[in-house]
Amino acid sequence: MSTPMLERFRAPKKLELRDKDAGDTPLRDDKKGKLKNGEIKERERALTVELTGEIAKLQEKLYAARDRKLLLILQGMDTSGKDGTVRSLFAQINPMGLHATGFVAPTDKEKAHDFLWRVHARVPGKGEIGIFNRSHYEDVLVPRVAGALDDDACEKRYAQIRDFERMLAETGTTIVKVFLHISKDEQRERLQARLDDPEKHWKFDPADLVARDKWDNFQRTYADLINATDADVAPWYVVPADSKTHRNLIIAHLLLETMQGMKLEWPPLKADLSKVKIDG
Repeated sequence: MSTPMLERFRAPKKLELRDKDAGDTPLRDDKKGKLKNGEIKERERALTVELTGEIAKLQEKLYAARDRKLLLILQGMDTSGKDGTVRSLFAQINPMGLHATGFVAPTDKEKAHDFLWRVHARVPGKGEIGIFNRSHYEDVLVPRVAGALDDDACEKRYAQIRDFERMLAETGTTIVKVFLHISKDEQRERLQARLDDPEKHWKFDPADLVARDKWDNFQRTYADLINATDADVAPWYVVPADSKTHRNLIIAHLLLETMQGMKLEWPPLKADLSKVKIDG
């Protein structure tokens, strides 16, 4: 019996992030090399579409019942594929039951509150799938790497995040946290592609280069925060992200298994409608 995807990609205890692991493609079965790279990618795209079709069916039950919520948190270095994951996995989802939020640097108004204030306002409501493209983890990651958050302050924020996520879980939210693990070499290629293509210039941010200069520090900090906040009620999954199609396929598996585990059901009839007839 094959190992469940939720178990295969769950962050290990004492995680260490290594560039060489970002290129792993554990779900590829072309061991003899009979398929060309383009054929492999096309197969992975097709499989992802099949899985997202099943996710869409379960999402309809989630939306209809309006008693549970699902929150997908996507974290990763710049160009790791957070936007691409959202486009690939949710194209078939009813937008009425989908709520996506991209978190950027906090505004002055947001800074006047605790760091979770703006996040709590964006969690999914009953019947919704919520997607966080970046999240409350940025409020540990960025200041920690910049040296603005010492060890004591960092541990306090980890504890507050654990309490926050436990509260969400206890009030009906299923949480899936995914770290998109990209290598430094692959990031360089993707950043260069943005510079080389005028239609992608809008995606390039010089701040990405500043973060790239602190690559090792970011990797250590990501590993620390994943180790500190992984929990059964809010698990972290580490997904190799150098291959876009393989990345999407893995996350589709994770989402589908998660939603299947929620045991979603159609809501019961509110009244006996067996004798109701619709007049012409």
